Amino acid sequence: MGGTPDQTYAEIVLGRRSIRGYLDKPVPRALIEDILAMAMRSPTSMNTQPWHFHVITGEPLDRIRKGNTENILAGVPDSREFRRGEAFAGVHRDRQVEVAKQLFGAMGIERDDKDARQDWVLRGFRQFDAPVCVIVTYDRELGNSDDTAFDCGAVTTALVNAAWSRGLGCVINSQGIMQSPVVRKHAGIPEDQVIMKAVALGWPDPDFPANAVVSLRKSVEEAARFVGFD
Repeated sequence: MGGTPDQTYAEIVLGRRSIRGYLDKPVPRALIEDILAMAMRSPTSMNTQPWHFHVITGEPLDRIRKGNTENILAGVPDSREFRRGEAFAGVHRDRQVEVAKQLFGAMGIERDDKDARQDWVLRGFRQFDAPVCVIVTYDRELGNSDDTAFDCGAVTTALVNAAWSRGLGCVINSQGIMQSPVVRKHAGIPEDQVIMKAVALGWPDPDFPANAVVSLRKSVEEAARFVGFD
């Protein structure tokens, strides 16, 4: 499972999926540096390059996992720094529910199995037990610029595709940064940066059922309008 450097761009993009189960196998730093170098070729508004990557593994990552799960189980409120917006509704909520059904179905989690459902949620706070977590941040002084969020989204998409091209898997998630003081403390993130997203990264476990899930996407016909074409 995972891509290879000799695949075409189309094969990488169409073959990639979110990975939520990982092998207990370290990822070499040099490989991650190579992936980040590729990702940072993504477009950026007026070359501002607002992004930073805090790449965490080992004991510091274990401390983040522990602090995240302890806080959420204790009822500590969400303290994520990047704005969440309103809860999804309508078709957007329908898509959220649909992928949840796919994942729970793959994992054999029944609707009334509260313990299994909670354990699944806690996996997100544990960075999906991945060997590496990349925390994406941006410069606080650019916080009022919508271009900054756009640029960080673009570089994160490039990151997960670059990782897939090297045989690694990722899942972009928010649970991993909802307890932002925990993350900031153990990752040593400066106060002049805003914590935006977490990316779990590692070698995909081919036997983890949820890794086979490919989320459903709307068609080009649904998403695009073509103006001025014959």
